[in-house]
Amino acid sequence: MTYCVGMLLDEGLVMASDSRTNAGVDRVSTFRKMFYFERPGERTMCLVTAGNLSVTQAAVGYLKERLDQEDGSTLLNATNLFEAARVVGDTLREVYDQDREHLEGHGVSFTSEAIFGGQIGAERPRLFRIYGAGNFIEASEDTPYFQIGETKYGKPILDRVVDPSISLAEAARCALISFDSTMRANISVGPPIDLFCFRRDGHGNSFRRKIEEDDPDWQRIRAAWGEGLKRAFAELPDPGWEI
Repeated sequence: MTYCVGMLLDEGLVMASDSRTNAGVDRVSTFRKMFYFERPGERTMCLVTAGNLSVTQAAVGYLKERLDQEDGSTLLNATNLFEAARVVGDTLREVYDQDREHLEGHGVSFTSEAIFGGQIGAERPRLFRIYGAGNFIEASEDTPYFQIGETKYGKPILDRVVDPSISLAEAARCALISFDSTMRANISVGPPIDLFCFRRDGHGNSFRRKIEEDDPDWQRIRAAWGEGLKRAFAELPDPGWEI
């Protein structure tokens, strides 16, 4: 299992992913699930993936191999981010067509999904959730964030905080709290956490950070959030029930 989140804001984009994969409590590994595709000064794109690791790695491998091909659409020649999302979706569909029958023949389900965001040229930043079948939906002002993987534990804080008007820094803190809630409830999600913050029109100047378990900033945020929850609970009004 994994957990990834992407937010579309007025200021730009915030995306985050964990790095844990496991096939049982005694088989835990670390694999990166965040990937960048960019041309400095012209386009910046970020992809986070969840699902069967062999499927998502195959898709990312194809995307990287084809960056410089002259025929057909690639992530580096797509004219806008919608077209780039189509490239990602078509690649997932291609892997599905190649591997689904063989995987299912060995009792392995074909599962994959992704969040893909960025900006090309002067186009506004955009964010997409891409499903294993290759189809996708786009974030909007009404739906400014997407989650994939183990989504249920980190969703409440996102619902209460995420709005397109919040700052990149606020969104980054919210993403980390969402991960804290998820990690406390599910051991299949764990650090390092890859964090990507992109300011609108900031090609070549995005913020990227790999957050380890012992990262002091991460620990301060987690501790402050835990203490804040305890204070908020203690200050709740007494309903006056006789219990």
